[in-house]
Amino acid sequence: MNPEIMGGKPVVRGTRIPVETILRKLGAGMTTEAVLADHPRLSADDIRAAQAFAADYLADEDVAYG
Repeated sequence: MNPEIMGGKPVVRGTRIPVETILRKLGAGMTTEAVLADHPRLSADDIRAAQAFAADYLADEDVAYG
């Protein structure tokens, strides 16, 4: 994350592609291959890294039970 790139949002290393974009596309049902077709600079490893980043981020969040 760099405040000078994409307003500080997490991006895939070496790109300006936000992790959020990748996760939203996967969440909408796109396959890894379709995401790669949309973003030819990415690799399958980049997509897995985005998913791992999100999992690590969420693992550190506190959960409030009502």
